[in-house]
Amino acid sequence: MEIKLEGHYGYGRLMFSAVPLIGMMVLISLYSIVDGLFVSNLVGTTAFAALNLIWPALGLVGALGLMVGTGGAALASKTLGEGDRPRANRYFSMFVEFVLLLSVLTAVPLFIWMEPLSIALGAEGAMIGQCVIYGRICAAGMPAFMMQMAIQPFFMVAEKPQMGTLVSLVCGLVNIGLDALFIIVFDWGLAGAAAGSMIACAVGGFAPLLWFALRRDDGTGLRFSPARPARRPILQACSNGLSEFVGNISFNVVAMCYNLQLMRFYGEDGVAAYSVILYLGFIFIAIYTGYNLTVTPLVGFNYGAGNHGELRSLLRRSLRLMLALGAVLACTAELLSGPVARLFVGYDASLTALTVHATRIYSPCFLLSGVTLFCSAWFTGLGNGPVSALISFARTFVFELGCVFLLPVLLGADGIWFSACVAEVLSLLLATYLLLRHRPRYRY
Repeated sequence: MEIKLEGHYGYGRLMFSAVPLIGMMVLISLYSIVDGLFVSNLVGTTAFAALNLIWPALGLVGALGLMVGTGGAALASKTLGEGDRPRANRYFSMFVEFVLLLSVLTAVPLFIWMEPLSIALGAEGAMIGQCVIYGRICAAGMPAFMMQMAIQPFFMVAEKPQMGTLVSLVCGLVNIGLDALFIIVFDWGLAGAAAGSMIACAVGGFAPLLWFALRRDDGTGLRFSPARPARRPILQACSNGLSEFVGNISFNVVAMCYNLQLMRFYGEDGVAAYSVILYLGFIFIAIYTGYNLTVTPLVGFNYGAGNHGELRSLLRRSLRLMLALGAVLACTAELLSGPVARLFVGYDASLTALTVHATRIYSPCFLLSGVTLFCSAWFTGLGNGPVSALISFARTFVFELGCVFLLPVLLGADGIWFSACVAEVLSLLLATYLLLRHRPRYRY
């Protein structure tokens, strides 16, 4: 089956088109999981906790690339739907150039202020040095990390989602191989994990960019060539992709607050247990994100072409798919709580028991999270960045952040693990209201 933006998308075509990007996002999510697996089992609990304490701050900065990429992909696909391919190519090229500039401007201060940042996030004693080592290596590789985040959404716009999966597979193998080499053979510890990840990101970010630059201009797909920057499309892309940035900011800020609360209630063991839950969540959220990266350009294309009937079909089918997928993933998380805990922290019986207990409380949130994430992506595709950002912002920064501080007061330490479930219910109510409110405007 050929993957094109135009035409009708039933369940079969939707899933066929989404599988490559879902695979790509899952493989990318495995980078940090592989790092965690190697570090936890071969370097120690302190290094494992340090990695996951500093990672949210790095992810927050890297999310700028996803913001430009997602918002820019929606704008480029809308332009393609309007029939203006040369302008879509110019937009794509200037977005790439903007991400490269932005990555340098953010990496330098991040590198310089890594130690005070680590302390502010709750690092203590030996954790501080470990956070600084890992964080500074990742800051040096920030251009590669941000470029990889930015280039992902354009694979579907270029009608080449399979390429994204292939690139991610290669990057994953590079990351695993380098982790084994740097940690086991060279004994570089946490520094080896960071170096392996950043080299893999360089492959995932710059190899596709080279392909986009060297590909033959045959009148199809996207092609990169130096373009004169224009303020309006860049601002439009940033505004349109604001929800993805806000969502990532919120997620990472919430993760930092989780870590602060967990250090208070459990110490390093709490951070380690939450890290295992996040690794499971990385894979599940990657599945949802891969689907949304597939649908967002379809929404933009059909909205630009005025195909309102197809918009309605995409909305109905996507909501049903997200609910069904959510049920499967929530059950999977419950079933895998024991095996996953033993895989990462099986060397410590009490930590394993805590991780299993926390995962079983936390995992029902996956039932609804896919629907809420899709609703945010839906408005990104329609070019309504503020509404999309509102859903993302409220989901994590308002509901989950509020719950992570309020529920422990009411329920004790277990309130931390219940926070995500309560936040997802509140987020779904908000997303449903916004879908109904904007339905007449977009005629879906």
